Amino acid sequence: MCGIAGVYAPGRDAARLTYFALYALQHRGQESAGIAASDGGTIRSHKEMGLLGAIFNEEILAMLAGFLAVGHTRYSTSGSSIVVNAQPLLERSELGDFAFAHNGNLTNTDELREALSPSTILQAGSDSEVLAKALVEASGSMVERIRAVIARARGAYSVVLSTETELYAFRDPWGVRPLCLGSLPENGWAVASESCALGTIGATYVREIEAGEILRIGAHGIESVTVDVPDAFPALCMFEYIYFARPDSKLAGRSIYMARYEMGRALAREHPVDADVVMAVPDSAVPGGIGYATESGLPYVEGLIKNRYIGRTFISPDQSMRNLGVHLKFNPVLENLRDQRVVVVDDSIVRGTTTPRIVSLLRDAGAKEVHLRITSPPIKHPCYLGVDMATYDELIAANYTVEEIRARTGADSLGYLGLDELIAATGRKREEMCLGCLIGTYPNVPSTHRTRVLAQ
Repeated sequence: MCGIAGVYAPGRDAARLTYFALYALQHRGQESAGIAASDGGTIRSHKEMGLLGAIFNEEILAMLAGFLAVGHTRYSTSGSSIVVNAQPLLERSELGDFAFAHNGNLTNTDELREALSPSTILQAGSDSEVLAKALVEASGSMVERIRAVIARARGAYSVVLSTETELYAFRDPWGVRPLCLGSLPENGWAVASESCALGTIGATYVREIEAGEILRIGAHGIESVTVDVPDAFPALCMFEYIYFARPDSKLAGRSIYMARYEMGRALAREHPVDADVVMAVPDSAVPGGIGYATESGLPYVEGLIKNRYIGRTFISPDQSMRNLGVHLKFNPVLENLRDQRVVVVDDSIVRGTTTPRIVSLLRDAGAKEVHLRITSPPIKHPCYLGVDMATYDELIAANYTVEEIRARTGADSLGYLGLDELIAATGRKREEMCLGCLIGTYPNVPSTHRTRVLAQ
């Protein structure tokens, strides 16, 4: 679930624009970040572990001069959380140097690795490096090389790639991870994981990059090529709508905020409760909480104030950090909770380690009743396509019934949004979404990846 961005902006500071685009995508990854920029002759790069604000300063950005840049903010699912796996990766090919940034997770990495030349040296431990090396060893123009790799690679991959003079962007034939295109003034272009990043740098949203599409951007303008993979079908990740995308972004023309708002309204119709107030667990559940309150007629209040300087507990790589993070992350508003029957709207329950602490925090603040309402169905299956969704043993809904989960969280009641209602809120068709974490059926994931099958 990394964040990627690319900028082609003749006469402008592309690295600076990319830096601010990545800032808008910081929620997509907080382990490392990097930017590579080209002045037309040389690609220069800087990347480190940590957050953007701690990595880049004016001096470093001044070193990354050029009209062309790509950037990456990392959330690891393949490869250790170490600087050698930070991106963009710099590669050298017969066509010249290129910088490569990848969002997603491959499912046939071993197959692609085995097909590489025996003399190929892999320094990182990520599937991203294997994908980049496959481009190095392909033949023809860069577009031809990308076409060849798309025909072979399976899994999720949205990529931005910069040569010394051109920007490329491409997306896997299933379109699992998002990627969009924006226009900049004076014949400039930008691509980014989410549309919120385009607005941040003054780019105008143009459209989504299509599944299996390759964009080539340079002095010639913009060129689009589509790769046809016979077994591919649209499969945009549902968890983008549920949790990961920023609410001010849009996917396939649908506002994330409005999708989550409609999830909340549907949840109120499906699981009403006699209560006094509605609150949401900030931030991703706020639109759903407002939707629930609107539909139910109950007042919406702020029950928890979030410390915005604490990272998302869901993507903290260490469980002990998650345990500590709940107490660092939220502070209750006592006046809104004391002696109240509270509906708490959240977007999902994954491992089930954070939710009991939130319920306990609200009870300690004086809430008389706590009713959990979740704007997604139970998360029963791991993700093999780029979200660190834990294993079957760690997923609470894979091992317990709804009533057992309610008891373990300490809530007075628990209601999940139904799958059909969730899909309707996105405005998409069921067959256009990846619902793997919800129903255990995945696009382009070999059966050898699936370690357990649940009785439905």
